[in-house]
Amino acid sequence: MTSLTMGAALTVGLHRAMAADERVIVMGEDIGRLGGVFRITDGLLDEFGPTRVIDTPLAESGIVGTAVGLAMRGFRPVVEIQFDGFVYPAFDQIVCQVAKLHYRTRGRVRMPLTIRIPWAGGVGAVEHHSESPEAYFVHTAGLRVAAVSNPQDAYTMLQQAIASDDPVVFFEPKRLYHTKGEVDLDGNVADAAPMGLARVEREGSHVTLLAYGAQVATALDAAIAAEDDGISIEVIDLRSLSPVDYRTIAASVRKTGRVVVTHEAGGEAGVGAEVIASITEQCFHYLEAPPLRVTGHDIPYPPAKLEKHHLPDLDRILDAVDRVLDRPNSLTPTAGAER
Repeated sequence: MTSLTMGAALTVGLHRAMAADERVIVMGEDIGRLGGVFRITDGLLDEFGPTRVIDTPLAESGIVGTAVGLAMRGFRPVVEIQFDGFVYPAFDQIVCQVAKLHYRTRGRVRMPLTIRIPWAGGVGAVEHHSESPEAYFVHTAGLRVAAVSNPQDAYTMLQQAIASDDPVVFFEPKRLYHTKGEVDLDGNVADAAPMGLARVEREGSHVTLLAYGAQVATALDAAIAAEDDGISIEVIDLRSLSPVDYRTIAASVRKTGRVVVTHEAGGEAGVGAEVIASITEQCFHYLEAPPLRVTGHDIPYPPAKLEKHHLPDLDRILDAVDRVLDRPNSLTPTAGAER
């Protein structure tokens, strides 16, 4: 095992994918000579040359459109969108072309394209640099959507995404790029847990807490804090947002009977809403309380000085846990307000 930051784990994963398959090409803005804004592609240009590590113009639609053509010709392009909020100029390409070409051609054309997106908040960035657009892509049939939460998954799942014949939108929580963890660099990626499976990060018996990306760490902190009150929280990292591993989720919900979902994106029509709807359909008779969401507020991403009030934190998650357990919480009437 090797201790790596998430950023370094992604770099190593990219390097190994490129070394293993000469069809893997990396494209994006400033990803060659600069190594990318977050230095994830640092060193790849020197190793693989400018025909495989391609600095592109500042034109996301053109970047993804070019990658579509390369994928149709048998390459396995990996596209870096510089920041989450910059993906929208490429939205038409992703939704109308990338997601549909396999279906449109009755399976004759595959689209082995990975779209890497540094994603979400917590870094004090300006507008269009801290957004959570995952629900747009989860709603789009024909795309796989993954979100990593630790260096090991960053290393393994990125290689799995590149090896997939399906297009993958790959979300990387930028506030975790410098977070360190143990990474198995010697294991066979083919033997690792499939990209589409959720993982139980911490077992519990009272409440199921679902999270993904950077919120997994916050969920684990909440589970530790809840122990002081005798509350046992089972934390599940979704890992894959499309498809969602409902088998793992349902097994947990049938055990605990209570569900809280947390993510940074706004609550309106978000991933949490879909997950809760599906849980309710599959596990209704096991539920002891209405499932709850703890999300970002339904506003444009706020200025840096306000983002701590926007991001779901430990206190907001624990309050939702108290609500599903029918314990005193922020909505409990005070003695003077009961009438």
